[in-house]
Amino acid sequence: QVQLVESGGGVVQTGGSLRLSCAATEGTLSSYTMGWFRQRPGKEREFVALIRRVTWSEYADSVKGRFTISRDNAQNTVYLQMNSLKPEDTAVYYCAASLKSGLLREEVQYNYWGQGTHVFVSS
Repeated sequence: QVQLVESGGGVVQTGGSLRLSCAATEGTLSSYTMGWFRQRPGKEREFVALIRRVTWSEYADSVKGRFTISRDNAQNTVYLQMNSLKPEDTAVYYCAASLKSGLLREEVQYNYWGQGTHVFVSS
């Protein structure tokens, strides 16, 4: 069982940066592939980034080169550094944990989810 808590969301201007954190209050994250998803207003939840147990990371094309996912297993925390933010990055951001293998870009492949943190990018 894993319980995830996201933090770090807020309001930022276009071109600004935010760092989101996802901490496990229960369970150990080192055994999981960790993902970040987001749900933009009026849209379905979508894949943003993931980091596998061996720290291999993957990104959606829309954030590649701007966002960086990382993990600190000692702190039981995963991060999403978001730079050069755009208004279209406005969304609720969720972290999730998966024990599955494969592409892991679909919600159904993740076992545990946080409650989400809001990011608003003003133009």
